[in-house]
Amino acid sequence: MSSVSPGVHAVIDGHRFTRDQVLAWEAERLPAAAAKIGLPVPAGDLARQRMAFAEAKLALGGDEIKHRLRRDLRIGEAVAFTTARLSRGRRATSVCELHVSGGSAAEFVRWFDDITRTDYTCSMTAAHPDHFLIQALPDGRQEVVETTGGSPLATRFLVDYTDLSTLSTPHRPDTDAEAAGVAVTGKGLHIGGVRHEFRDEPDGFHARLCVEFPRGTLPRVLSEHRRHLAIEFSNWVEFAFGDRR
Repeated sequence: MSSVSPGVHAVIDGHRFTRDQVLAWEAERLPAAAAKIGLPVPAGDLARQRMAFAEAKLALGGDEIKHRLRRDLRIGEAVAFTTARLSRGRRATSVCELHVSGGSAAEFVRWFDDITRTDYTCSMTAAHPDHFLIQALPDGRQEVVETTGGSPLATRFLVDYTDLSTLSTPHRPDTDAEAAGVAVTGKGLHIGGVRHEFRDEPDGFHARLCVEFPRGTLPRVLSEHRRHLAIEFSNWVEFAFGDRR
């Protein structure tokens, strides 16, 4: 991969947001995430804070992270169960688009999917302050402990990128690469999923990032999660193609 970071900007509801604007959203979320997990806000610029905070979370270990967030996770699972049951399989979506200059759709998805990377857990966790833990499980599913955009609660769920069975968002035929799968609770209840689609462009690629939530999810969560997508995927693009130090 190149050591020069690509250019990237986000589009949400037809409005363009620069990289600096997205970075400002990330900086705004860091103190709240640190308070929730009981860690200090690291010193330094945002790039140093990002990596130091990720390393501090990983140093706690998965069990301690879940212990510290146990109240949120317990309530969050109950809320997810109730919302999913009331929604009866119907979905609402949260969508953000990215335009990236440099790299290709296939290259990015290969990097994103590669759970054998030595930095996989660190890079997945570092991409957003509200990522408390993202790791690959032995069965290949992705375990996520995070605060979704607009929610007061941290939640835990699993994403299975080999299962598309309950996704409601149709595949777009002009897609060059895709990362898609269903999301389930720890007890196996389907609560949504992701269909992230990537299309090559002359100077790079376009990403349409889509998360499916149960239809009964609060509108604020759907709206605010678009910023969450912009933050995490902009960072992942830079991690994949640039120098993240």
